[in-house]
Amino acid sequence: AYNKDMQEDKEGVFDACDTVKMCLKVFTPMIATMTVLTDNMKKAAGEGFINATDLADYLVKKGMPFRTAYKHVGEIVGFCIKNGYVLENLPLEKYKEFDKTFDGDLYNEISLETCVNKRISAGSTGPQSVKTQIDYINNIKE
Repeated sequence: AYNKDMQEDKEGVFDACDTVKMCLKVFTPMIATMTVLTDNMKKAAGEGFINATDLADYLVKKGMPFRTAYKHVGEIVGFCIKNGYVLENLPLEKYKEFDKTFDGDLYNEISLETCVNKRISAGSTGPQSVKTQIDYINNIKE
């Protein structure tokens, strides 16, 4: 608004900077001393539905509108939760009950390794993107 003190519009930025500084004070020593249990992490990732969007993307690549794919995936996730499945171990026959578009190639598309490796945009969590970010930070220090 025109009658607002223009200094007040910066308050959110200053608060965010303060929050980041406090987080860095906590995270830096935590990361330096943590032990990564990769097997536990992989097991935990496989017990959820973090690849549900990738399943929807699979259907979109096959020509389905995203809103329809999203609806099907929601139904599939609900079925999996109710019946003790995860997306990777739901039988193809069950997938086909939701939509005939599904084929055996879906398991490669929704594997955790494929899902992680597909994250290639700048700043994303894919291995190559993370390496690029680490290299960038290491070059700044020099």
